[in-house]
Amino acid sequence: MKTLAVIFCTGLAAAAITLLSGCAASNVVRDKTGVQLWGENCNRCHNIPSPVDFSDAQWKNIGTHMKVRANLTRNEIDKIIDFMQSSN
Repeated sequence: MKTLAVIFCTGLAAAAITLLSGCAASNVVRDKTGVQLWGENCNRCHNIPSPVDFSDAQWKNIGTHMKVRANLTRNEIDKIIDFMQSSN
């Protein structure tokens, strides 16, 4: 019984550490601007088109597509789309 309690407490502590480290990482992402997220994510895979190459509606479609492809959060992609739309 004592061994089970130790295993349970160890697992609980590991889960708490994982949760807290995830919160810290999400705060870092939350505080980033659209231009920072754009620079860190978009040019990893391809050359970035000029913001004027696409309309606002097209940027929204591109953002929806790239959210899935690049595994970005809705918040991250919204910031990137806002940046691209404000640049054209």
